[in-house]
Amino acid sequence: MDSLATLFTENLDMIYIVILSVFLGIEVISNVPAILHTPLMSGANAIHGVVIIGAIIVMGHAAPDDYLALSLGFLAVILGTLNVVGGFVVTNRMLEMFKKKK
Repeated sequence: MDSLATLFTENLDMIYIVILSVFLGIEVISNVPAILHTPLMSGANAIHGVVIIGAIIVMGHAAPDDYLALSLGFLAVILGTLNVVGGFVVTNRMLEMFKKKK
């Protein structure tokens, strides 16, 4: 329990930044007009390719017996891939609406 308390006290600045970024993200996303929501979200989902690359790098640098880093990296690769594929599916469906029907 003492190690958890020291972790919080040592990283208090980073914890404040994370909390403020969560509030800022909620405020920004709640003020996006409905007409822009789908293109912005599909683009943001496609950016998760960076998460996939980062997870692969973390898994590559992890020690073979560090199961926590390997499992979190694997989970990040799976979830990032799902998000990328979902972003492209949403974009494809959005672009289908603008095609002329036969």
